Amino acid sequence: MLQFDNVSIRRGPRVLFEQATFQVHPGHKVGLTGANGSGKSSLFALILGELGSDEGALKRPPGWVIAHVAQEMPANAQPAIEYVLDGDSELRRLQAALAAAERAGRGEDIAHLHAELEHAGAYQANSRAASLLDGLGFAPGDIERPVHEFSGGWQMRLNLAQALMCRSDLLLLDEPTNHLDLDAVIWLESWLKQYRGTLLLISHDRDFLDSVCSQILHIEQQRATLYSGNYSAFERVRAEQLANQQAAFEKQQREIAHMHSFVERFRAKATKARQAQSRIKALERMERIAPAHVDSPFRFSLREPEKTPHPLLTLDACAAGYADKRIIERVRIVLNPGDRIGLLGPNGAGKSTLIKLLAGGLVPLQGERVEAKHLAVGYFAQHQLEQLVPAQSALQHLQLLDPGATEQALRDYLGGFGFVGDKALDPVAPFSGGEKSRLALALMIYQRPNLLLLDEPTNHLDIDMRQALAAALQDFSGAMVIVSHDRHLLRVTCDRLLLVNGGTVDEFDDELDAYPAWLAAHQRYSRQASMPNRAVNDDRRERKRSEAERRKVLQPLKRALQQAEAAMEKWQHESDALQHELADNSLYEARAKDRLQGLLRRKGDVDSALAAAEEHWLEAAEAFERASADE
Repeated sequence: MLQFDNVSIRRGPRVLFEQATFQVHPGHKVGLTGANGSGKSSLFALILGELGSDEGALKRPPGWVIAHVAQEMPANAQPAIEYVLDGDSELRRLQAALAAAERAGRGEDIAHLHAELEHAGAYQANSRAASLLDGLGFAPGDIERPVHEFSGGWQMRLNLAQALMCRSDLLLLDEPTNHLDLDAVIWLESWLKQYRGTLLLISHDRDFLDSVCSQILHIEQQRATLYSGNYSAFERVRAEQLANQQAAFEKQQREIAHMHSFVERFRAKATKARQAQSRIKALERMERIAPAHVDSPFRFSLREPEKTPHPLLTLDACAAGYADKRIIERVRIVLNPGDRIGLLGPNGAGKSTLIKLLAGGLVPLQGERVEAKHLAVGYFAQHQLEQLVPAQSALQHLQLLDPGATEQALRDYLGGFGFVGDKALDPVAPFSGGEKSRLALALMIYQRPNLLLLDEPTNHLDIDMRQALAAALQDFSGAMVIVSHDRHLLRVTCDRLLLVNGGTVDEFDDELDAYPAWLAAHQRYSRQASMPNRAVNDDRRERKRSEAERRKVLQPLKRALQQAEAAMEKWQHESDALQHELADNSLYEARAKDRLQGLLRRKGDVDSALAAAEEHWLEAAEAFERASADE
């Protein structure tokens, strides 16, 4: 096991953490959290022997094999699969020894080495490496491509695959999801759950930590504390600790009141929401999360758009792609103020292509893109970070957008994004990836867009900033379309999910939590599609039979849900009409007393019927949801 005994680490005069005493037992999976700069990466460097402790001692089993993800990629011409195989150092050692024995003609050594290679799984190694590459989103033709041909993000995926290839006792992962899309995140999550070694994981992805980790090591105020349970359990404990501090408690109550207000406002519109129940549950969960972040340095809101035309943007039978290659086609989307759309789909299906088409960065190859006269697009993607001017400060960037604003007003605005004091005046060049992302978001939000297009906005952002972004997006009155591997962000901000797959864009009628199952079925079908026709046809027949059985079970439940929703809408409509009548001042004159009393009685009856209809709708929705999950 890893044993920390009163360990202290400093960076110059600054103490990162001190007197850290805890144990990590073999097989445990520990999430490492804390603000940027709190010492998480330094703790990894200590474990790897790259950094010594200033006080105390770290003990670990001497024979443990430690794997970690390299942060740099040397210029490398070897094929991707060979680069990944290098992660299995024992395999490479045995292969080198065998080659030497063969050159020297040592027959007995050759026989022994072949036996060792078989025991080490050498003959399945290529398959293991190819499976890792496939899970991380590489196409079959990519595995033989030279490493140096891949972009920086894909090279980081290769480094991750190499670390996973190692048959390690201890695996150290520092923000492994930063360069992954949602499909790869779901695959990695599944892989880590089955990993038999000890895992230390730095991540700002709440759902990822919840799914993978059974303990949380949190660093704050120069202390490293180990908590039992997943990240949600840690947040509950931390919220209770913060609530014991009076100032934090008062701030907490204001945050909870804000969440209550939003949940109630959304609940009032539940009759028209496609995913009302799941959305309400997500918001109630966010309400519980909020108290654990009352001491967050990030506080901002999305500025109200100057104008919100209706509709904002229309895609009519559009096709989009690059050169002669169409990625998506026959796309029909109408975006109105208040629309909150999350994009799902396999890697490479065209989610970013659709975002670029919506942003106007791509001209439709076919069809028509019609934007409103006063459309104001706020487009965030990772290339926006490259457009920041290295020599300029955050304040100078903002002054270019609003030369007439006072310096104090701009500095107050930047403070909500964590650029306080002299940080607002520092040049951007040495900023971390998270700081650059925060600045790019701040600049985009300042321009008061009425349509937000966000392509992986949480990359490099820590949990506090992600929470602040989620809260700000909830109050946004314009439209937004989001691509993100952060399922928590999608869950609490999106009312509608679109699936980009097979060149088309369609509604994803299920909840977000059903997407991993859809993805697994899609991947299974894709693999089977390459099998002989007979196997494919058999699978199609079985799939059709299964789908027919599913429809048979779900159809009456769906019909009951639709009937309940229709009844609820009917009573809601009558209640609204009565409310309108009761707003007539003439009703409250003495001569209209009888009519007023009649309307009030009818309003009471209608409201009771509406409440009963809503209860019936909730029961029907839960029954349909349970049956869908069972299927």
